[in-house]
Amino acid sequence: MNISNEHSWRLCLLLLIFNVALAEAAPSQNLRVTLLGTGSPQPRMDRFGPSILVEAGGKKLVFDCGRGAAQRIEQIKIPFTEIDALFLTHLHSDHVVGLPDLWLTGWARGRKVPFQVWGPAGTREMMSHLEEAFQFDIRIRQEDDKLPPQGVAVIAKDIEQGVVYDTGGIKVTAFAVDHGLVKPALGYRIDFAGHSVVLSGDTRFSENLIHFSQGTDVLIHEVIDPEAFRARNPSVSAERYGAIVGHHTTAEQAGTIFSRVKPKLAVYSHIVPGDAPDLVLHTRKTYSGPLEVGEDSMSLEIGESVVVHRPVKAN
Repeated sequence: MNISNEHSWRLCLLLLIFNVALAEAAPSQNLRVTLLGTGSPQPRMDRFGPSILVEAGGKKLVFDCGRGAAQRIEQIKIPFTEIDALFLTHLHSDHVVGLPDLWLTGWARGRKVPFQVWGPAGTREMMSHLEEAFQFDIRIRQEDDKLPPQGVAVIAKDIEQGVVYDTGGIKVTAFAVDHGLVKPALGYRIDFAGHSVVLSGDTRFSENLIHFSQGTDVLIHEVIDPEAFRARNPSVSAERYGAIVGHHTTAEQAGTIFSRVKPKLAVYSHIVPGDAPDLVLHTRKTYSGPLEVGEDSMSLEIGESVVVHRPVKAN
């Protein structure tokens, strides 16, 4: 090899290394969505409480914080200090019971900036009472563990329908959904780099959700199987049973929603009951498109196509 050819070869190699390093350093233009918990108020080990992580443009946003959200975040090896904000759909206990864990454990694990929470009316008041409830722990950890006070501070905001977050190319739009007497209740649409995902929150059939879901890549929707719920809960009164079913969306109704929205992929989460066996069968009465029944720790890579990554099952 002559000197000229050797020089060219080395230059090409350096350029290749530089381009690879640049590509690895550049934030992905995809949306990554991880179902942290796909369950309901029923305590289950396979389906933790409702919670979804959305990663885009270097930001990590959590939507709802049900039972076990912190454990799932730890399980998928996301540093607590990298969680940028929490958004709540409504204030039912199964959607917020994991919140003190995420807030205080994140502080103990190194967060040095305030914990940011957006949610419907009542969110700011709830967070204020949580700060009061945990005042002993907060004081002791500051005095004994020397944890920084700014890391446990809370910035909470009550929000309504509209754009509620627009940072680094990520736009989060809240919209009203219909959760019966539970008002206000919100769904969310997250847009980034020409791609989007819609999270229904808890709702029965909602025209407003269909409106805000138009053109989305992925629609993640709650679902209830009334027959399976009745079979699993025979002691529930007829009145209570009717109220619960009336607050949610059946698979057949969800299929109608999916057919009107036409997402690249429809996904079920917040599944009631957690072991409903016939969701796909019922959905196919009204929808024939791409469909996934969500699992805890399942992730979706949303780009030009939607790639589903299922959790690895332990032997």
